[in-house]
Amino acid sequence: MEGSPPERDVLLATKLQVPRSRPGLVPRRRLADRLEEGLNRGLVLVAAPAGYGKSVLLSEWVRGMTEPVAWLSLDGGDNDPVRFWRHVLAALDKVRPGIAGRVSPLAGPPAPPAYDSLVSALINEVAAEPDQPGVLLVLDDYHLISSDSVQASARFLLAHRPPQLRVVLASRSDPPLGLARYRGRGELGEVRAADLRFNLDEAAELLRQVSADLDLSIAAALAERTEGWAVGLQLAALSLRTQPDVARFVAAFTGSHRYVLDYLTEEVLSRQRQDLRDFLLETSVLDRLSGSLCNAVTGRDDSQGLLEEVDRSGLFVVQLDDVRGWWRYHHLFAGLLRTRLEQDPEHARRLHRNAAGWYQRQDLPDEAIRHPWRRAKRNGPPGWSKSTSTPSSACAASRPPSRPGCRRCPRTWFVPAPGCCWLRRKWQACAVTCGPWSRCWKRPSS
Repeated sequence: MEGSPPERDVLLATKLQVPRSRPGLVPRRRLADRLEEGLNRGLVLVAAPAGYGKSVLLSEWVRGMTEPVAWLSLDGGDNDPVRFWRHVLAALDKVRPGIAGRVSPLAGPPAPPAYDSLVSALINEVAAEPDQPGVLLVLDDYHLISSDSVQASARFLLAHRPPQLRVVLASRSDPPLGLARYRGRGELGEVRAADLRFNLDEAAELLRQVSADLDLSIAAALAERTEGWAVGLQLAALSLRTQPDVARFVAAFTGSHRYVLDYLTEEVLSRQRQDLRDFLLETSVLDRLSGSLCNAVTGRDDSQGLLEEVDRSGLFVVQLDDVRGWWRYHHLFAGLLRTRLEQDPEHARRLHRNAAGWYQRQDLPDEAIRHPWRRAKRNGPPGWSKSTSTPSSACAASRPPSRPGCRRCPRTWFVPAPGCCWLRRKWQACAVTCGPWSRCWKRPSS
């Protein structure tokens, strides 16, 4: 039961309303133009991870339209196909009165085994009045739909969509609606995370609503750290209000910031199934992700499939090539994952060791050496302890080795001096010492 009729009516009314405009919104004309261009194709997909401003963008855009707009905010209950199509019909009924009364009886009871007849009747109703203005149907939060029956009937609608009906889908992931076919025909407009990222001017305008005299370099640094992620910038803006040292705050703003951590944990990480959550955490030790590398790090044999699933699901990954071979995590998402992983330092150490081994086997010593370094710079090399004395002058005065294999070592790595710890590899010998700490690390006695 969905509740008593009055309760159901109130619930339905909220789902059919275009979300209210928020104060302090930054105009984004370039994206409105992108949507207009896509709408000429008949079908538009706005797809990006959580917090990129999909719903805000669409709600502001449709407010300025003269074309009738039927808006439906989806939720998990709409995986019931009867409920889904009743709500779609209710949204369309607001701009084409009477359509719900004529079509909804086809939804039962009893519920039909398939919904092609209902969708066909809907299509005929929209197409029956060619002199009427066209209708724009916006389905927000489409990623919440997982029902095969709903997906099949939605595919039927798109395949037979009349010219008078144009559709916009907002989703965190690409829905299984045969979009490649429409893309190939030039019948699909797309707005992706790369488009939704705030550019420097937009980020500066947003941040200056909090601090009118904010230096442009600060805005640029935050735009870079957040990669233009709308919620990341908004969370940074909230924190800026109480920061006595803005530059220091910006330098420390990562995925471990409490606001960012809370948002990504609640909206993204906690919603994943356990095996996928484990995969995300374990592969966060990597700057770049491939199936082979992730298999080596995690001990799995299905990493390529999981990476493609993560990509399709909109889980804050950035594709680095055009053949789905390499990805990376969004910087703030990677920060969250690494913060969580560090709660089990022994496991993190083992994952770094696995990563270093894979890079060594690929004859990539520059990359391999980074993984022991990451562990060492936080906790010291495995099994080593802090010295009780300050770094020796000989160590502190030493220069980094100049051999080619060390060209990417941090400048705080030093040639070993007596009493200092050092990390040996067959292709090079660099000291892991002094720089990030006030004291040296001592190698354990053998």
